[in-house]
Amino acid sequence: MVVLQEIRIRGLGVIDDAQLELGPGLTVVTGETGAGKTMVLTGLGLLMGGKPDGGAVRAGVERAVVEGRLRVDAGSPAVTRAVEAGAELEDDELLLSRTVLAGGRSRAYVGGRSAPVSVLVDLAEEMVAVHGQSDQQRLLRSSRQRTSLDRFAGAAVAEPLAEYGARYDRLRAVDAELTEVTTRARERAQEADLLRFGLNEIERVDPQPGEDVTLRSEEDRLAYADALRTAAETAHGYLSVDETGPDQVDALTLLGSARHVLEPERGHDQRLAALADRLAEASYLLGDVAADLASYASGLETDPARLAEVQDRRAALTDLIRKYADPAALTAETGADDGPGEGAVGEIDAVLAWAEQGSRRLLELDGDDERVVALREERDSLRAELDQLAATITKARTEAAQRFSEAVSVELTALAMPHARVVVEVRPRAELGPHGADDIEILFSAHQSAKPRSLEKGASGGELSRLMLAIEVVFAGADPVPTFVFDEVDAGVGGKAAVEVGRRLAALARHAQVLVVTHLPQVAAFADRHLTVVKSDNGSVTSSDVQNLDDQARIRELSRMLAGQEDSASARAHAEELLAAAAASKGRSADGGGRMAGYSQ
Repeated sequence: MVVLQEIRIRGLGVIDDAQLELGPGLTVVTGETGAGKTMVLTGLGLLMGGKPDGGAVRAGVERAVVEGRLRVDAGSPAVTRAVEAGAELEDDELLLSRTVLAGGRSRAYVGGRSAPVSVLVDLAEEMVAVHGQSDQQRLLRSSRQRTSLDRFAGAAVAEPLAEYGARYDRLRAVDAELTEVTTRARERAQEADLLRFGLNEIERVDPQPGEDVTLRSEEDRLAYADALRTAAETAHGYLSVDETGPDQVDALTLLGSARHVLEPERGHDQRLAALADRLAEASYLLGDVAADLASYASGLETDPARLAEVQDRRAALTDLIRKYADPAALTAETGADDGPGEGAVGEIDAVLAWAEQGSRRLLELDGDDERVVALREERDSLRAELDQLAATITKARTEAAQRFSEAVSVELTALAMPHARVVVEVRPRAELGPHGADDIEILFSAHQSAKPRSLEKGASGGELSRLMLAIEVVFAGADPVPTFVFDEVDAGVGGKAAVEVGRRLAALARHAQVLVVTHLPQVAAFADRHLTVVKSDNGSVTSSDVQNLDDQARIRELSRMLAGQEDSASARAHAEELLAAAAASKGRSADGGGRMAGYSQ
């Protein structure tokens, strides 16, 4: 659970420097009119990403600063969002800060790091629900009303809704694919025609892997056959001639003469013998080369017909390479200096790769008609399943809405609104949505004769605060929020109704941290922690401070709230009586007695 442990406010309104020590349970803030209680909520609002107001900066100072210290649970959404924003945690504590200049500009800090104000807003969404005369309540949003009702309904909605969500996501994917296939039918048909043309052209030529390399070599050999033969025969003549005259001496004859000179003397020196052996080896090697040259020369033939055939074949392959080989693949395989027209190594293989990929793509395109049929069948099946699941969800929501309306009405009766009525409408949507077939809206009427209207239109400020308290009590445990803030939730009530407000705030505080600004001693008596805003005036400057009251100080503050006199004996006796009654009431509730309607679900 996220707990707001401390708030420090400096230079805001009448507050010079105040520190609020908070914690779990119910904390009340009291004080005389004009003491600065509103500035406490203004500071909290700034810390939660509220709009800055330079006019709220205390006169004579450059800026107002609000700092907050929170204890958080590892893995909670608030912590995750803060860490994603670059915040640093220390001992499971998160520091927030907001600075507002007198000109109205502001800066936000999260975990010691500068951050956009939107990060504070995101954190507030997870951490705090503010209910006040001028604040935007979470439950005024239709999405929150739906989510809260679903949680209130429990497994009866949660289980079919989870199944519905999975099928709804699949339906969206099917619809998207079906739309893509059908709306691009013309483009896909054109693509298929181009693929067929290319594949047919490649099939007619029927290229073989590496064929362009082999043909290039053969073309060179055929084109230069005469020159090659002449070169081979001339080289062969230098090595060995069939008939030698006085002026004709070949290499093999010279090697033989050298060996003849060395052989008689080789037995006298090992080094000379080694040289003679090397000459013998050279003679054998040159003999083999001479024989190969003679064979090569005799095997070369001039074949103009074959040369023309090879050149035509290479031209056909080059045309395929120009049309279908991927330039990037050609560069990778052959090097940047080789062009597709030069018959570089591996170029025809790129054509064969295109043909393989094109064949697979053509199969996909040719299967579109069958795919459309399959997608439409799946879509119809999913819609039928969704209709059935949506009906189940609607039924469960309708039943939960009835229970919720009755529970909130009971709470409102105890909060001095006996004629108020709450109705949760579960209205059918025009089409299925991601959360079912329903639009959820909570309606309110303050009197039996009044027609129920939406929350923001049907309730005054004070009524809305008590309505929100009733709703939060009913939702406690079903729609958990770490921290609730109520401003003037007790407006327009007193006596027994005020006691009921305090009792319900204390009950809500068993599930969450609750901070309440109140004028009523009956409410303040239920607090686990009592803070008071004290105003001082030295004749020229008015400033406020926040004090954490001990037991005796609480009695004096409650006496002031009861009778306007801190030292009145009767007021002190009444204050002590209020504290004792509140403690007894909280004790009974903690033991399970006196449970409220909101906890009977």
